[in-house]
Amino acid sequence: MASVTLKGNPVQLEGKLLEVGAKAPEFNGTAKDLSTKSLKDYNGKVKILVSVPSLDTSVCAMETKKFHERAAKLDGIVTLVVSGDLPFAMNRFCTMEGLDSPNLVTLSQFRDFSFSKAYGTHIADGGLQGLSARAVFVVDKNDTVQYVELVPEIASEPNYEAAIGAAKKLV
Repeated sequence: MASVTLKGNPVQLEGKLLEVGAKAPEFNGTAKDLSTKSLKDYNGKVKILVSVPSLDTSVCAMETKKFHERAAKLDGIVTLVVSGDLPFAMNRFCTMEGLDSPNLVTLSQFRDFSFSKAYGTHIADGGLQGLSARAVFVVDKNDTVQYVELVPEIASEPNYEAAIGAAKKLV
């Protein structure tokens, strides 16, 4: 069981964090239009999988905007942002922020925690229990994990350059 911190306080995660070289597990998430999406819906593309607790927090909002700005315009790469937000809130956030690229998809775990549990980011205790820790996974066209970053402090941003650089090498 991995752990991270939230403002310096330890937070336990459920499951085992995926490692580079692992086969990316299938998962389900709910899109803004309430449809169910899964990893297989993005076959043949390089995928940047971004897990965040909630788009209603400043760091998660900033992270999503930065991935939109830096990665959503890259051909052959799709960025999937998975959070605990309701699809309606995710849609409102994307509309208000002008995040309209088809290469940036927000997915909710409100029905199904298969992403955070399979990828090892499910928060097991504390005030954010049931949400996902901040992490980034880059998955190649064959669904093999090529990059993993579990951000040690939930209130901190990931290494955008490293994640996007890893994805660009796979296109």
